[in-house]
Amino acid sequence: MEGDLNKQNGDAGLPDNIAELLQGTTLSVYLYIAKQGKPVGPRDVMRALNLGSSSVAYRHIQKLEEAKLVARNVYGEYSLKKKSRVKGYNWIGRRLLPNAMLYFYFFLGLFITEIVVFAIHFNVETADRKIFFLLGLLITAIAMVLFLKEGLSALRRIEKTND
Repeated sequence: MEGDLNKQNGDAGLPDNIAELLQGTTLSVYLYIAKQGKPVGPRDVMRALNLGSSSVAYRHIQKLEEAKLVARNVYGEYSLKKKSRVKGYNWIGRRLLPNAMLYFYFFLGLFITEIVVFAIHFNVETADRKIFFLLGLLITAIAMVLFLKEGLSALRRIEKTND
């Protein structure tokens, strides 16, 4: 069933357990390779992620290679072959961004728009309408803060896997 879901989502050819694979240190290695944007070797990964040895880094890279997420070049270096979906996150360039941060940015834009509209209409609106605008601003601000809090929490979880 999950394999069918991966194929429907455009992840055809990837193993069924891709969500299980992209966790912990393997996820950290995957994100490091993705962020570099150039081929990296196991020693580069080891140094960047403070792993115990290059063989540990190599084992995690092998898992990614078996899943067809990274490819090895003739120099023994690895580069990103395919960006896989990570539940609750979206790729923005070479960065993995939590969905909650995208929602935060949406509500931030909405909040700014509401402030501009409120400022333009301030002198011509009645007191009842001003209260309505302020209530809308309050609701948008609350949603914005909640999504920011959740998004920052999700970013910290990813950064913890990198430590």
